[in-house]
Amino acid sequence: MRGRFIGDHFVFEFRDHMISLSNAPHNSGVFKAKGFFFMHVDENYDGDYKADCLKFERENNLKDFVGFMTATSIRKTLSYAREGCVEVFVTVGLKNKAIVGERADNRFGTVNIVVLIEEGVTLGCLVNAIMTATEAKTYTLLKLVKATGTTSDSIGVFGFEGETEWAGTATRLGFCIGRAVRRALEKSVLSILT
Repeated sequence: MRGRFIGDHFVFEFRDHMISLSNAPHNSGVFKAKGFFFMHVDENYDGDYKADCLKFERENNLKDFVGFMTATSIRKTLSYAREGCVEVFVTVGLKNKAIVGERADNRFGTVNIVVLIEEGVTLGCLVNAIMTATEAKTYTLLKLVKATGTTSDSIGVFGFEGETEWAGTATRLGFCIGRAVRRALEKSVLSILT
């Protein structure tokens, strides 16, 4: 797995800028990213996440990064899988696992999923990729821990600008996303359960 640790944090720099679509705490929405980071925070974190992510980026000489936060041990739960042109990075905290549409508690825990697509895609394709990755996450968590996610999950999909329009389960790209998310997430969940 490429990337590097800075203390308890994980940083991954791209070879060139990629278009991202995410709900990450730092540089969310549609963004032209040079990389991403998983930033570790205390379990009782109650800070200014925007200011803290920006500070982390600046202190570590990073620029144009999408930033995710988690209170889980990144070194323990970070998992990686590759399938075809897709790379997936996952961290998992499950203290606040939930089932969509049902009331859940507010304890801390986050599933962070990053999907890197090493080919040219449209923005619509990135939306489709989020759908496919979320379906894979839901299936895996239901199977392993009887939940559909946690109350604070984040996802980011990244690709180079191009012509591929679809990433649903019937496509080659969607198959690769689904397989890679399932494998990485299962490894990460099992690192907590065992």
